[in-house]
Amino acid sequence: MSEENLNYTDQIQKRRTFAIISHPDAGKTTLTEKFLLYGGAIRSAGSVKSRRTQKHAVSDWMEIEKQRGISVTSSVLQFNYDGFCINILDTPGHQDFSEDTYRTLVAADSAVMVIDSAKGVEEQTKKLFKVCKMRGIPIFTFINKLDAQGKDPLELIEDIENALGIRAYPMDWPIGCGKAFKGVYNRRKNHIELFEDGDHGQSMVGTLECDINDPNLTNIIGSDLHEKLLEDIELLDMAGDDYNLEQILKGELTPVFFGSAMTNFGVEPFLQTFLEISTPPQPRMSNEGPIDPTTEYFSGFIFKIQANMNPAHRDRIAFLRICSGKFEKGMMTTLVQKNKKVKLAQPQQFLAQDRAMVEEAYPGDIIGIHDPGIFNIGDTLCSADLKLKYEGIPQFAPEHFMKISTVNALKRKQFLKGVSQLAEEGSIQVFKPHFTGSEELIVGVVGVLQFEVLEYRLNNEYGVEIKKQRLPYNYIRWIEMENYSPSNFKLTSDAIVAETEDGDPVLLCQYEWSIRQVSERNEGAILRETHLKES
Repeated sequence: MSEENLNYTDQIQKRRTFAIISHPDAGKTTLTEKFLLYGGAIRSAGSVKSRRTQKHAVSDWMEIEKQRGISVTSSVLQFNYDGFCINILDTPGHQDFSEDTYRTLVAADSAVMVIDSAKGVEEQTKKLFKVCKMRGIPIFTFINKLDAQGKDPLELIEDIENALGIRAYPMDWPIGCGKAFKGVYNRRKNHIELFEDGDHGQSMVGTLECDINDPNLTNIIGSDLHEKLLEDIELLDMAGDDYNLEQILKGELTPVFFGSAMTNFGVEPFLQTFLEISTPPQPRMSNEGPIDPTTEYFSGFIFKIQANMNPAHRDRIAFLRICSGKFEKGMMTTLVQKNKKVKLAQPQQFLAQDRAMVEEAYPGDIIGIHDPGIFNIGDTLCSADLKLKYEGIPQFAPEHFMKISTVNALKRKQFLKGVSQLAEEGSIQVFKPHFTGSEELIVGVVGVLQFEVLEYRLNNEYGVEIKKQRLPYNYIRWIEMENYSPSNFKLTSDAIVAETEDGDPVLLCQYEWSIRQVSERNEGAILRETHLKES
């Protein structure tokens, strides 16, 4: 093997690309920030967002995020640590922005799931976990806020297994919690890591280690906690699951870590173990079969589009996950879906809103490329003259709907452009009513706060004021049916039919039972909860 090929292979092997998922307020953004602290990407953890002070985290860059103190769009963060090149997809935790999160998970090789020790598995975590499980990717669990009063650790493990349907293996085990939190027992290394608060999270924290059988341990943590620790470990060894790396990498067993992201405790041991046992970029499925990352030709797919990342320039960035081959600035590629030659002249990488020009990149990396309006989510780019297409990215069912139109008819063009671009980003889905003569559109979103974001961005980025009317529908299904005709399609009284921008028919209804009724009334109709757009 030549030195060049060896270097290329090494570049792939040292890459890790993962998403961080959680319910709101579990500490996901704080954990992300602490990873950057240990990677040297930031000097201190002083920008943790706060609703009261309206500070914002490094991964939250949109103005509306800074005002609200929540993440509303996925950020891409790259940094180096211990010889690894790490790509983090920091996804929105708020349930009202989960459609973007769903799509972003498709670009990740694994996921880190953050759980609040006081609350256990919450609703948003279940939704995001379901997408990870659907893809069969490894899921690593970090149970956070051990320095605050929380649930019993055994109860948390049981909650993960029952609520998510995945087996769990605690990699370490907490000693006390809340004000009595003393540290964790590392089961693989058979030692105690004693808690210290890392200067209240402002700096990196070291680890004080001692053996579980150290006679001085009782003096350090107290006899009651020492006795309970020994009992818990014996119970886990006897009744718990065994450590099985193969099952972890298949997404069948989740390794569980305990810590406190705010104080940095447990963050670096978690990161080190994650890098040790997680995999580098894996083959990706396409219409040509699995494409190995070491394949010579360059290829990748668009999983996210973001308009107006820099309001001063009104730019539009497409996020590309590299799947094979070495990327070089200025290289010529083919946009397969449109059979169009595209030169990637200004590639960028990100640390939230900060950008850097990229000279080269490798499989697993995420790069941003300028989009003059030619890319769509799911598009494949390839340097070879092939018809290669990666598996499409599904559309997930919106849960809230609204009719919108522009207040000023003279701004109709800007209105349509704004709605179209936001739909291409994947933050909203747009449907056309079947009745003619109306200039209204139906917008579907996963959570109601996205309507506010839609109105905010149309007004601030496109200069368009909208009229809006909430619709009573709660469910949508994509209709698959031979010889479909809207005039002959039998509906319930609470349902209507509309169509996507691509002309695909959809059913909108108020009640879940209507889905079954409509299916029974229309022989041969298949009503799907997710939709894979044709490439």
